[in-house]
Amino acid sequence: MNEPSRTVDRLVWRDGSCNKGGRAIPEESAVALTYNGGTYAVMMATPRDLEDFAIGFSLNEGVVRSPADIQSIEAVSLDDGIELRMWLPEAAAARLGERRRQMAGPTGCGLCGVDSIAEAIRPAATVGPGRSFSPQQIMTAMQGVAARQTLNIETRAVHAAAFWEPASGIVALREDVGRHNALDKLGGALVRDAADASQGLVLLTSRVSVEMVQKTAMIGASVMVAVSAPTALAVRMADAAGITLAAIARADGFEIFTHPQRIGHGSAVNVA
Repeated sequence: MNEPSRTVDRLVWRDGSCNKGGRAIPEESAVALTYNGGTYAVMMATPRDLEDFAIGFSLNEGVVRSPADIQSIEAVSLDDGIELRMWLPEAAAARLGERRRQMAGPTGCGLCGVDSIAEAIRPAATVGPGRSFSPQQIMTAMQGVAARQTLNIETRAVHAAAFWEPASGIVALREDVGRHNALDKLGGALVRDAADASQGLVLLTSRVSVEMVQKTAMIGASVMVAVSAPTALAVRMADAAGITLAAIARADGFEIFTHPQRIGHGSAVNVA
């Protein structure tokens, strides 16, 4: 249950013939996030880097204001899933009690259980000025992701979120069946390492939805780059948050949707 992947038998039909064989596929577990004995959320996730997930999810959801608000974390395996049991001090628990809600989401769902439109499209945090990156740095960063996706190399079925710094390259990468979960895990890893997210790039192997922008803003990154296209709402959210959003990153380049001043060397860029 707690292994990130498993091998299953399957039949392969290709080129007019049928063959038997095995295929590595990612595991998917129900992960309950509980605070002081009460369940706050149940997410379907890959059972790996769960402490990073617990911290990143808690910060991104606004359950805690800093990792110091979490007194302890324990991952408990159950017959039908995993509980991430967290204990909060009295003040943090009181804040949580005012906004507690139950939610259950399918794979990759980041908004299931949100009980109002205003909460779903809450404004993202405004990021700082950050730093600039050259187009070649962005392309180099994105090209380094695939080789480090060990679980995806094995299964071809998971998303990744990574953080790249000019001096060190990719310093953190997390994978999950859900793209939101991967970004939560990355956020947890960065805050545990006391990384300055404003000085690097958040890299995504997925499309950019509005909640991915919200989570990137919470992490504090001023530039995010994705393989797939953004939604229109994600573009508006990134623009309002001050985030440079680049997407549709390929071997020959990428497209910039918001705040292009952080990319390049002052060349004119037209953004619709």
